[in-house]
Amino acid sequence: MTAATIRATMLPFSRPSIGEDEIREVTEVLRSGWITTGPRTVQFEKDFAAYVGAKHALALSSGTAALHCAYWALDLKPGDEILCPSLTWPSTANMAVALGAKVVFADIDRATRQIDPQDVARKITKKTRAIVPVHFAGAPADVDALRAIAGKKIPIIEDAAHAAGTEYKGKRVGGLGNTAIFSFHPIKDITTGEGGMLTTDDDKLAGRIKLFKFHGVSRDAWKAYGSAATAHYDTVVAGFKYNLTDIASALGIHQLRRLDGFIDRRRRIAERYLTGLAGAPGLGLPAAPSYAHRHAWHLFTILVDQRDDFMAKLKEQNIGSGLHFEAVHRLSLYKKGAKKLPQTDHVCSRILSLPLFPDMTDGDADDVVAAVRRLLA
Repeated sequence: MTAATIRATMLPFSRPSIGEDEIREVTEVLRSGWITTGPRTVQFEKDFAAYVGAKHALALSSGTAALHCAYWALDLKPGDEILCPSLTWPSTANMAVALGAKVVFADIDRATRQIDPQDVARKITKKTRAIVPVHFAGAPADVDALRAIAGKKIPIIEDAAHAAGTEYKGKRVGGLGNTAIFSFHPIKDITTGEGGMLTTDDDKLAGRIKLFKFHGVSRDAWKAYGSAATAHYDTVVAGFKYNLTDIASALGIHQLRRLDGFIDRRRRIAERYLTGLAGAPGLGLPAAPSYAHRHAWHLFTILVDQRDDFMAKLKEQNIGSGLHFEAVHRLSLYKKGAKKLPQTDHVCSRILSLPLFPDMTDGDADDVVAAVRRLLA
């Protein structure tokens, strides 16, 4: 696409990359007669735990379900506080509120879009039960800085919905010694259609969540009807039904094997954007964190004035885009009494995400660059 032409076809903001291995595995599951939680889910959990370097990985029906499980395990009481950024999907806050906790929002670094440890330190109170950094867009938050603030009494729960394959100081997110949650929604770096994962090194925590995610029943369906069949079961907690199916896990097994390749392709597209858009007037590009890391490039976000109008004009150029995110502290459920978050407000009034998925061509990326520059000019 030259500076004077528009794409003939629409370039979507995102599209999942599903290969023949995934299709074949799903077909085998459908033919097997066992489609709910079973051997594929067990394999997916083992593979994911090994990939991130965690002792336990628990497959769940969504990243939101994983957050609910992580917060539930804190035994939250009314008045307890969860500290997280406002630049996130509402689930990060909603699941804490659903359990009776209060959400306190910390500001972000405007350039990296990551939670600001200094603002976290200012907002810690005796009621703080967890710090919940969001590894925004696939770059890691500064976990060591947050650990130093949290001390030994306040756990860190990593919202890694954007961060499958992200690395922080040489270790993969999910294997940093904290509870971490992941999302496998279709726009994420890997997908199971819908789904999520919770990772932890804590045996007791893993055991409790295994109960909570399946009705609080001490025997799941695979154990009930598989090789270890027994007619008896017990309910020991009031649990939910958050298990992941073997159909979904069949996708996940092969998506995980392709993840590093996906990230490499995403990185090359992001680098093409960074080079092609450097110096563009009125454009805020994402900055890399200063500490050692591998960016998973779930999103490529830019900041522009008159963002909504800009997104509409991009669509007219046959370029899709996404809004990630509205500031949670400005949403109706949270805005009453919300404290000012100047950096978050600046970012969330201007932020949008450009197309980024592994099946994009270099030509697609160049079309995006040309369209953005044309609109800015």
